[in-house]
Amino acid sequence: MFDLTGMTALVTGASGGIGSSIAKALASQGARLAISGSNGSKLRSFREELNDSYKHDAGAHVEITCDLSDTKQVEELVPAAVDTLGQVDILVNNAGVTRDNLAMRMKDEEWDAVMKINLEAAFRLMRASARPMMKARFGRIITITSVVGATGNPGQMNYAAAKAGLVGMTKSFAQEVASRGITANCVAPGFIRTAMTDVLPDAQKEALNSRIPMGRMGEGPDIGAAVAYLASKEAGYVTGQVLHVNGGMAMFS
Repeated sequence: MFDLTGMTALVTGASGGIGSSIAKALASQGARLAISGSNGSKLRSFREELNDSYKHDAGAHVEITCDLSDTKQVEELVPAAVDTLGQVDILVNNAGVTRDNLAMRMKDEEWDAVMKINLEAAFRLMRASARPMMKARFGRIITITSVVGATGNPGQMNYAAAKAGLVGMTKSFAQEVASRGITANCVAPGFIRTAMTDVLPDAQKEALNSRIPMGRMGEGPDIGAAVAYLASKEAGYVTGQVLHVNGGMAMFS
């Protein structure tokens, strides 16, 4: 696909469904990874899987446990990745949470939790990664947003606002760092098949698929491939963009 040999990447939310697919896509193209998440045992198991499947001469993949709701831990994540990898060439802001509720019923803590993890943590990681990337005069920052950041979705005012905020934040950051060889882009998934969607009743799955022109939900590797492209040297002239991967569910010009 795209050769990432010799490059290093920090991926947040790496042990989840989409996150693990992103990590595997980057590792399969030669990148060495620091994977991050809040579930230490799950993260450790996935790191062992990566090292068994994608061995690199540059060294083993590493894990860094981080709770993105904890500002101190967030601020320490990029320096820890640089210490272990030697450099962070690629940052993938993938981690996110939902706290769904109708606006009239949404609690302040439901709003705050989504903004803290989905939006604020991504800002802090972008800011922290800028210095080593600017020094290297190379960097790839890829943030996972969502189709609902562009379309909205009932019951997800907090989530949609955070995802839309990520787009504006990425476009602003892209303009600030472009002259230093750093790109910043978003990948916006539509409905992606995960362990959570697998347990839905067949009728509900059919209703979801009926909204997608391709007639099916996407797969994790669909998102991983998009991230691998944006992380590559071949995507060096692509910045400030949103790559929608949704099977035609929503089409944007």
